[in-house]
Amino acid sequence: MLVWLFGWLGQYYTPFSAVSSLTLRALLAVITALAFSMIFGGRVIKHLRSLKYGQAIRDDGPQSHLVKTGTPTMGGVLILSAIGISTLLWARLNNPYVWILLVVMVIFGAVGWADDWLKIKYKDPKGLIARKKYFWLSIGALFVGVSLYYIATLQPDINTTREMQDLLLPIFKDWMIPFSVVPFGIGFIIFTYFVINGASNAVNLTDGLDGLAILPVVLVAAGLGAMAYVSGDVRFADYLHVPYIAYNSEVIIVCGAMIGAGLGFLWFNAHPAQVFMGDVGALALGAMLGTIAVMTRQEIAFAIMGGLFVAEALSVMLQVGSYKLRKKRVFRMAPLHHHFEEIGWKETQVVARFWIIAIILVILGLMTLKLR
Repeated sequence: MLVWLFGWLGQYYTPFSAVSSLTLRALLAVITALAFSMIFGGRVIKHLRSLKYGQAIRDDGPQSHLVKTGTPTMGGVLILSAIGISTLLWARLNNPYVWILLVVMVIFGAVGWADDWLKIKYKDPKGLIARKKYFWLSIGALFVGVSLYYIATLQPDINTTREMQDLLLPIFKDWMIPFSVVPFGIGFIIFTYFVINGASNAVNLTDGLDGLAILPVVLVAAGLGAMAYVSGDVRFADYLHVPYIAYNSEVIIVCGAMIGAGLGFLWFNAHPAQVFMGDVGALALGAMLGTIAVMTRQEIAFAIMGGLFVAEALSVMLQVGSYKLRKKRVFRMAPLHHHFEEIGWKETQVVARFWIIAIILVILGLMTLKLR
């Protein structure tokens, strides 16, 4: 919204026209979301405490976590509010990718909110019934797949020239991923479904220690923001041999908002945490990252950058599969971060070391830009 206002003011006073710069707006999105989180974080925590929205801790989890019982949860509402407001203020709202990301945030956030609320109401960490939860998560993921396919094949980017439209459309006819071209066609809708739902649940599984999930989310959002910037600029896309999608230029604003909101939330979520993001935050943030990965055609790079989330999800799958088939556990406890707690690492050690791994993985993911 402010883009239009400053654009209009720029006709009469030149400095206002600077807001049309994409990089400036991305930085403003970071600052706005960060400021919102910092200013309203304390009030949100106080309100959650007054509502007695305390976290229910697993009985079979690490015993050291029992002291966290009652810590306010559903703090993801703060993160999502900051992202939404910052995006609406600084993004160009005629861009359909912006609205797809906001709808994904609302759908997955609403499912997470229902899950958190049921956990609090019945003081049961199981929350929403699995089939209901995955039904609505599936609706959200399929919405993204169908929307992106429709936009690319039936509604070419109105901001591109005819030549650029001809370049854009084959991307969905032959689905381009790093190092190869896969003839997915309409099958990419199913592919998108798995990417988004996988990312959403992987981030949710990672969110088990103070600050563990939110900083990797910030780092991956920054990495995907760089990918969006490159693929949204025809010059960089041509130079680095990545698909050019003009709509991606505004995706960097959403990534900036995620970075600012995440850093602001980390202020309150760092050990000892004053608030947890809950499923309302984890499911929505994971789904947004997965959606951005699909929009930028960087699913493999995303799997590398989000390798920490992948490892956490795989640890649960291996643990459950091994126990059902062999009645033996692979890890002392799953997800993976609990395994390291069980072998003697302190919570702060696990978090700090996983953060270091996340930084390395994001760097490796960005390096794939030159491996084309």
